[in-house]
Amino acid sequence: MWSLSLPALSAPTLVLGTAAGYALATVGMKLSAQGHMATGLALAIAGFLAAFAAEILLMRRAELSVVYLAIIAAETLLVLGYASWIGEGLSLRQALGAGMVLAGLAVVAV
Repeated sequence: MWSLSLPALSAPTLVLGTAAGYALATVGMKLSAQGHMATGLALAIAGFLAAFAAEILLMRRAELSVVYLAIIAAETLLVLGYASWIGEGLSLRQALGAGMVLAGLAVVAV
């Protein structure tokens, strides 16, 4: 049977790795939507593979509910940062709403 084994990485590192993988896949999907299909598809595949590997390692150490919330919070921040970088930032109202969602995730995760 196939087994995934990598050097021992801390849980926060794996959370960030998983979130970064999903964020990279999102960037790939955005590029594909803009007509850059080959580059977008390559980034999406690479991102999903990275997220898949990191999340498997992470789930060996922590409960799914806590892991999932941490990944969602980190991914949200990464994707919002990318959106802002490409000029698709949030309005004040949207930013306040996003802040409330992230605060709620933090409360549930603790």
